[in-house]
Amino acid sequence: MLLLLARHLPDAIVLSIVVLMQFVGARWLLRHATSHWARWTIFALTAASFAAVTLAIAMRAARVARYFPDWWLSWGHAGFICWSLLSVFLFLALAVSKLLPAARPADPTGRRIFLNAARAALFAGPAAVLGYGTFVERTNIRLREQSIPVPGLHPDLYGLRIVQLTDIHMSPFLTARELDYAVNMANETRPHVALVTGDLITGRGDPLDACLDGVARLRADAGVFGCLGNHEIYADVENYTTERGARLGVRFLRSASASLKFGGAAVNLAGVDYQPMHAPYLEGADRLVQPGAFNILLSHNPDVFPIAADMGYGLTIAGHTHGGQVRFEILREDLNIARFYTPYVDGLYRKGAASAFVSRGIGTIVLPVRLGSAPEVAFLRLVPEGAVPRLG
Repeated sequence: MLLLLARHLPDAIVLSIVVLMQFVGARWLLRHATSHWARWTIFALTAASFAAVTLAIAMRAARVARYFPDWWLSWGHAGFICWSLLSVFLFLALAVSKLLPAARPADPTGRRIFLNAARAALFAGPAAVLGYGTFVERTNIRLREQSIPVPGLHPDLYGLRIVQLTDIHMSPFLTARELDYAVNMANETRPHVALVTGDLITGRGDPLDACLDGVARLRADAGVFGCLGNHEIYADVENYTTERGARLGVRFLRSASASLKFGGAAVNLAGVDYQPMHAPYLEGADRLVQPGAFNILLSHNPDVFPIAADMGYGLTIAGHTHGGQVRFEILREDLNIARFYTPYVDGLYRKGAASAFVSRGIGTIVLPVRLGSAPEVAFLRLVPEGAVPRLG
């Protein structure tokens, strides 16, 4: 029940905010409508918008989704959600535009041009930003390099290379060609270990086999390992993903561990399934810790980090947040929806001698948009605490 509520709570919040904003905007327009025809047009458009937004949210439920083709579930749902956001921004732009002084014929030419341009930017800006996030930043997959400081690191682990793909969400919004690009980028780092930390797809009907075929092309000296995310649970493909992944050479660790040797040093790689919010985290994971080894935990959601650190895991590697997916910085505050769920949103975090790294991943959910959180392949290096990482 808690997992179901956690899954649909964001939808309920989005629906409530959008409907409220559209209602306020429609009332404002009605007060300023000057004709009967204009009022009826506003009523009709508002009703159609409410219906579209409600349908978009309803399409997230399996009982509704089964009546729509897969392409419609992806692009139709995304289009409705984009309109929801765009309508909210347009109403806000309309409100702000009324605060601007009106351009008058008696004003100097420069002032009239400035005021007209400011109004045009208010209305064109939201669509331009949404378009940039959809068609430019969403597909601009980058390689992100991060040194992981480890106190007392064994010399044979200095510079150990780990590459991570996470939150692929392969669907009409992320093609096999884009996944191949990310895999090729990962392979170019010549990793010692390659990791896939969950959410290969978004839901049933998404091309899981194609995604597994793609990640099976990862190459690493010690092998390819992974853990499962919440969307594998939603799609009910945990066992299939594990079994077919194993046949392809991708070992998904489900409350299990693998011992890796690098010279005279040992790395214990442990993995757990997605840990539901408000449930006890990492039950039994303490038994996977290997004394004398450097213990790394693969967990799709990063919330487990403090508990993992207390158990003896020196490094937790996670995803899940998409780095916020859409994030803005206002007055030095990083604003994104992931902050409502976890303080571990993006990048490196420390707790005593332990570290956690949270990758932004490469895919998207709900909206095929990324803003301020470019998709990435994460390339991690282990280095001694306070050391300058070696190149090569």
